[in-house]
Amino acid sequence: MRLQDKVAIITGAASGMGKAEAIRFGKEGAKVVVADLNIEGAETVAQEINSNGGEALAVKVNITDNADLENMVKTTMDTYGQIDVVVNNAGIFDKYTNSLETTEQQWDLIFDINLKAIFKITNLVLPDMIERGNGTIVNIASIAGIVAQMGGAAYTASKHAVVGYTKHIAAVYGSNGIKINAIAPGTIRTPLTADMLKTRPTDKIPLDRFGNDYEVADLAVFLASDESKFMNGAVVPIDGGYTIV
Repeated sequence: MRLQDKVAIITGAASGMGKAEAIRFGKEGAKVVVADLNIEGAETVAQEINSNGGEALAVKVNITDNADLENMVKTTMDTYGQIDVVVNNAGIFDKYTNSLETTEQQWDLIFDINLKAIFKITNLVLPDMIERGNGTIVNIASIAGIVAQMGGAAYTASKHAVVGYTKHIAAVYGSNGIKINAIAPGTIRTPLTADMLKTRPTDKIPLDRFGNDYEVADLAVFLASDESKFMNGAVVPIDGGYTIV
C-alpha cells in the first residue's frame, strides 16, 4: 500500500473531493482523520473506511475556529501519535461573483476558509513535522489559482494566494524535510455539482469532459506518497487540459 501507516488529516472530507480522498487514502493504508463541520457526514465516511479494512476517525471542525483546529490536531496526535500528511481540501466557492458585486463580508469569508485556515493548520502541524524531519502537505487550490476565467474575484484571489503560500512553505521549509504541493482542479463532477454540470458545455476542455472526484483523489495519493518525494512547491493542474488552450 502506498500510504501504509501514514497518519493523514483531510479537511472537508464529508463529501465531494474530500470524501473521495479520504476513502482512497484509507484503501492505501493511511490512518485517516476525516475532518468536517458536517460531523454526521464525516462519521459516515469514517465508518465506510473502517468497514473496508481501513482505519479512520471523524472529527468535527469549523476551520475558521482556532479552538476547533487545535482540537483537530490534538485529537490526531493523542490518537495516533503523529501527523504525516495534511490535505487542506476544505473550501468554498463564490459563484463567479465579480469584484463590484462582492461585499467585504463575502471577501473575508472566502479568504478565511480558502486561505487563512490553510495558514493556521500548516502552522499547527509544522513544528512536529520539522522536529521529526518529515511531513507532507497537499493543498487543494484550483485552476482559478492559475488563470482568471474560472472563478469570481474573491475565489480567484484566494486560490492564487494558496498557490503563493504553497511555494513559500516549500522554499522555506523544504530543508526541514517538509514536502508541500498544490492540486489545481478544473471542473470536477461531485454530488454537489452534478446537476449544475448537466447543462455546462465541455468544448473548452481538450479532453471534452469534466473530471471526477476520484481522479483528484488519485493525484492526492500520489502527492502524499513517497513516489513524489522529489516534488516540492509544484502546482499540478487536473483539468483535462483547460489551462493549456
